[in-house]
Amino acid sequence: MSASQSVLQASPGDQLVIRGHRTGEPERDAQILEVLGEDGAPPFTVRWTDDGHVSRVYPSSDIYVRHFEDAH
Repeated sequence: MSASQSVLQASPGDQLVIRGHRTGEPERDAQILEVLGEDGAPPFTVRWTDDGHVSRVYPSSDIYVRHFEDAH
């Protein structure tokens, strides 16, 4: 894998974040509800924090995952 490639992996409960596309535009985030790819890979089913809408996301380069440790 080259330095320009990256593997996006997540687990249910992690947070998906989309960076703003323009200067001053805020990030948008969602809770990952379901991971549909193998070994944590996309696509993901998410619930958007701002409006509660549930959708399937096929991430691009402007998206990253915040991982949360299991609190148990």
